[in-house]
Amino acid sequence: MLGSTVRQCSRSVSALRIAAVVIATGGVVLHPAFPAERGSSDPPRVSIAPRSVAPRKGAAPHSNLRVDVRMILVPVTVTDPFARPVMDLPADSFHLFENNVEQKIVSLFREEGPVSVGFIFDSSSSMHKRMDRSIAAIRQFLGNAAKGDEFFLVKFADRASLVQGFTPDPEAILDRLSAIQPDGWTALLDAIYLGVQQMKFAKNSRRALFVLTDGGDNSSRYTESEMVNLIRETDVRVFAIGLFERPRFLEKIAAESGGKAYLAHNLKDLPETVDRMSNEIRSQYILGYYTNNPENDGKYRKLKVALAPSSPPKSLSVVWRHGYYAPLD
Repeated sequence: MLGSTVRQCSRSVSALRIAAVVIATGGVVLHPAFPAERGSSDPPRVSIAPRSVAPRKGAAPHSNLRVDVRMILVPVTVTDPFARPVMDLPADSFHLFENNVEQKIVSLFREEGPVSVGFIFDSSSSMHKRMDRSIAAIRQFLGNAAKGDEFFLVKFADRASLVQGFTPDPEAILDRLSAIQPDGWTALLDAIYLGVQQMKFAKNSRRALFVLTDGGDNSSRYTESEMVNLIRETDVRVFAIGLFERPRFLEKIAAESGGKAYLAHNLKDLPETVDRMSNEIRSQYILGYYTNNPENDGKYRKLKVALAPSSPPKSLSVVWRHGYYAPLD
C-alpha cells in the first residue's frame, strides 16, 4: 500500500507543483536604498511580516515547502554518520510535528530535478591567501552540474554586488571568479540579502545559496534578526562553509531554511566538505501531510521532523525546514 502511495506521489509531483500556493515567500518590505551608508538614526532596512494578501492569480509556484488546498510538502534530508545521504527510508521512519502536535504523514517521495544555486563568495581582504582554494572549491561543485541547473555569483567585501546573473554555463561563473581581487571588510548579511533577491528570478523549484566565507560580518547594513526573518519568508535553502571559523550565524539561518553549515578546519578540508554539501543539496525527501490546523491566520508555524527509534542506524542525522507561514485570507 505504501509503495503504491509513494509511486503515485512521485508521478504527481509535477501536478502538485502546478497546484501549489507558495507559502514561504511574500510579505517582505525592504527599504529601497541599497546599499547606502547607515546612520545612527536610520530606520530598519527590513520590515518582514506574514503575508497580508493572497498570491497573484496565475503566479507560478516554486516552493519546496508549499501547500495546495489540502497538503503541505516539507523537504527533508537524512545522512549517515559519514555524511552520506540516506535515500531508502519508508514513510513510517519519520515523525512530523507542527507546533508540537504530531501530524500524519500521507505521502513521501524523492525530490529530483535541476537546481538553481547562488554562490555567495567572500572577497574581503582576509581571503587573500585563500582565493585559489576557494575558487577550486566552487569549480569542484560546478563539476557536478546537471542538465537544467543554473547559477549566479554574488561577491562581498565592503559591499555586496552581483557579478554574474543566472547562467547555465559553469565557465561563466569561473571566469568572473578569476577576476575577483580580495579587498576590504565583510558585508556578509548584505550579500545574503542580495542573493535572496536574485533567487526570485530562478527557473527551478529547488533553490540554494552556497555561502563561502572565512569570518563574521563587520560591514553590513542588515542585522542577523532581519536575515533570519527574511529566510523564513523565502523558499531558499542556505548551505554555508566557514573557513577556520565556526559560522554560528550561518548555522542558524541554514537550519531555519532546511540547509546546513559546515566548518572547514583548514583548506585541505574543502574538497571533502564541498562533496558533502553537493550531495545534500541534490538528495532530499518530500514529506506530505494535511495540517490539523486549517485556520488561514498568517501565523508562523514551527515544524519538527524526527526519525522513529527503530530506524537503523540510530546515528542518522535529519535536516528539515523549520517552519512556514500559513496563508492569510
